[in-house]
Amino acid sequence: MRWLPDGALDHLKEVASEPDLAGTPYEIVGTIGQGGMGTVYLARDRDLDREVALKVVQLHQEDTERMLREARILARLEHPGIVPVHDVGVLPDGRAWYVMKRVRGSRLDRSLSLPDRLRAFERICEAVAFAHAHGVIHRDLKPENVMVGPFGEVLVMDWGVARLQGTVEAPSIMGTPGYMAPEQERGEMERIDERTDVYALGAILSFLLEGEDRVPRPLAAIRSRAMAAEPEGRYPNVRELSADLGRYLDGLPVAAYRESLLEQAARLFRRYRAPILLVLAYLLMRALLILILGR
Repeated sequence: MRWLPDGALDHLKEVASEPDLAGTPYEIVGTIGQGGMGTVYLARDRDLDREVALKVVQLHQEDTERMLREARILARLEHPGIVPVHDVGVLPDGRAWYVMKRVRGSRLDRSLSLPDRLRAFERICEAVAFAHAHGVIHRDLKPENVMVGPFGEVLVMDWGVARLQGTVEAPSIMGTPGYMAPEQERGEMERIDERTDVYALGAILSFLLEGEDRVPRPLAAIRSRAMAAEPEGRYPNVRELSADLGRYLDGLPVAAYRESLLEQAARLFRRYRAPILLVLAYLLMRALLILILGR
């Protein structure tokens, strides 16, 4: 008996597991990643001569149904911050697949400056708010499911456990610890709504603020309100969370925090620093001229 080297065995396993795409315009180029539900391949669309991402589910009926549901959900969410679906189908062995835009970039991290991180967070909120407007709750928002492209584009990924509002599901716990809202961790399906994603966005904001020596109080208040233990204590929707963050970035008072008079004065000074300094310089010059001419 002749033994094959480990490298040859690994290659044979990879080839054997590759999907049979006969009858489609796609051919496998390589593997992008693998998760609990399936594998994402780098593929080439021969008809349009472009690279795409092709996701193939594992050989389980429940995963196949979930994959097709994910593709249908993504197909209704045409937004610059959500990866578009180009095609869908079922392999000869029964596994579902769908083709989506190939995303180039890196996972959301803390390497950007704080203002840039907060602007990226705003774009995450825009995509999630758009999904909510179309009746879709993500349920697994976390930094690993956000991609930042080379030109600053922000994409919300992995809608595999997304839920259509109004649908009835058996009690279950889906999501990622640390980013799941309390009602989600308890499997209270009837309480999962837009505010569940608001909580996860608050957790992402908390992630983006890690390592900061001093988090401004208004920003900390925005994070705390988004991550309130009870849904009633959170922002009622993502748009209001994003609007409050936008007010903070624009130097305006935020709804989540009541300023003291001193804090209000300091904020106004930061926002209007240049004109205030110009006025003070003008008044100082006037005072000096009066003193000089009065002698």
